[in-house]
Amino acid sequence: MIRKMGITWHLRLRMAEKGMFQTTALQPLLAERGIHLSREQVFRLVTGTPQRLSTDTLAALCDILECQPNDLIEVKAINAEVRKAAGETSPSQPRPRRTTVRRPDQT
Repeated sequence: MIRKMGITWHLRLRMAEKGMFQTTALQPLLAERGIHLSREQVFRLVTGTPQRLSTDTLAALCDILECQPNDLIEVKAINAEVRKAAGETSPSQPRPRRTTVRRPDQT
């Protein structure tokens, strides 16, 4: 097992705490801070977890919502299986065995 990191994105929660319930309210506030995103980009930013986020956008969100980056991003460890090369087995896992399929009329 390898330790993989993931995040939980709390932008929508922080917006609700400030009385902002529509994604369209965020677009002009970001534009005032030099962050020009389309309506669709703002919607995805609010409703999903961003894979990439510029520090300028993060700073603007923190300024708008009067919070710190750790109020928006919660880091979590996610365990993930390591993919092995074909034929390679781990000592802790038994080697898979081939299955023989037999028809009912055969023994």
